[in-house]
Amino acid sequence: QLQIVESGGTLVQPGGSLRLSCATSGFNSDRYAIGWFRQAPGKEREGVSCISSGGDMTKYADSVKGRFNTSRDNGKRTVYLQMSSLKFEDTAVYYCAAGRAYGSGCLETYEYDYWGQGTQVTVSS
Repeated sequence: QLQIVESGGTLVQPGGSLRLSCATSGFNSDRYAIGWFRQAPGKEREGVSCISSGGDMTKYADSVKGRFNTSRDNGKRTVYLQMSSLKFEDTAVYYCAAGRAYGSGCLETYEYDYWGQGTQVTVSS
């Protein structure tokens, strides 16, 4: 059983920065591709970023490209999402997900098998 726990979500002002953490544990938790997704009220869940198991490959949604960065520390079995220049439309529950493959579909929900419970990010003045 793979365990995933997101943390770091909070209230932040527009233009601010925030770092989310995705702590994983369980069998080969350091060998999974990790995706970040978000879901705002009334909206479908959308892919934000993904990172390969080795951390050498990443992909970002156009809406966050240049503002968000994902990285991982496999020694800590933790993946990070550094969020900068935050906008009101970034407000959502952010989810971390683990999948066995990294590829062209890494921003799609169907590619992931394990999901955390989410952490709320609210961008507001």
